[in-house]
Amino acid sequence: MTRPPIGLLVMAYGGPQSLEDLPGYLADIRRGRPTPRAVLDEIAHNYRSIGGTSPLLERTRRQVSALAERLGTQRFRCYVGMRHWAPWIEDTVSRMVDDGVTRAVSLVLAPHYSRMSIGAYQQRIAEGLDMAHGSIEFIHVASYHDAPGYIEALVRRVRDGIAGWPEPERDQVHVVFSAHSLPARIVAAGDVYDSQCKDTARRVAAGAGLPDGRWSWSYQSAGRSPEPWLGPALEDHLGTLAGAGVRHVLSVPVGFVSDHVEVAYDIDIKAREHARSLGVRLERVPMLNDDPQFIEALAEIVETHAGAWLRGSVDAA
Repeated sequence: MTRPPIGLLVMAYGGPQSLEDLPGYLADIRRGRPTPRAVLDEIAHNYRSIGGTSPLLERTRRQVSALAERLGTQRFRCYVGMRHWAPWIEDTVSRMVDDGVTRAVSLVLAPHYSRMSIGAYQQRIAEGLDMAHGSIEFIHVASYHDAPGYIEALVRRVRDGIAGWPEPERDQVHVVFSAHSLPARIVAAGDVYDSQCKDTARRVAAGAGLPDGRWSWSYQSAGRSPEPWLGPALEDHLGTLAGAGVRHVLSVPVGFVSDHVEVAYDIDIKAREHARSLGVRLERVPMLNDDPQFIEALAEIVETHAGAWLRGSVDAA
């Protein structure tokens, strides 16, 4: 007898669907603490600059649709959950319980593990199960920072990005890899986030044939709390590169797999304007989104994690 499909819960950070959503969205991120007016105005400006809404949900749904097609609806039933906005992870978990899902894989659309990021998604799943008084056996994908398909898709983007410069300038293009900054205290606590991010950068640089002097690392989009955050910050790093004579920079935000505000504003507008003021041309590679090579990599990761269940289904059939 064939068992019911395995659940697949695909999660992302979430984003406001309109400027009117912004106060509630920030309240969720800040756990109900009031958002200072200056911060609200700044973030509203950022979203207004990219059209007044986050593209993240639409991009995530495309990714999940592509995953569902690749994995097969007879084997997997796919769901979308957002950490800080609708569709909330907790609500999606409740829906999974109502649908009779008993086994599921959880996958966050962020390749690098941190207790502050991936760990928080897993906590939301636990809270959703408590709220629904349900029982689903979850297998969590902790990270996929070194997955071959993910690395290869980024390598291809680096090569294509450098090819966008006139041929005489291509060997002068400096590649800057980046990911979302987190509080620096995570490193002292033994978190693997920093080491995984930099390992991804090394693998992509090697695959693209970049010598050591042609690439570097930075963090971006740090929060607004007064504690130290991981660095160097992208804009500061651009200043350092410009001081060393670099005039051509290709941005590769390896910590992000979809278009959203940290890319469309923080890099495409803010960092690019800063680079221009330094006499530097800054370009960015396209995000992975639903790139078939990336979707194939995610599908293989899901299948590996669900391997015992899949073999059991075959045996039962």
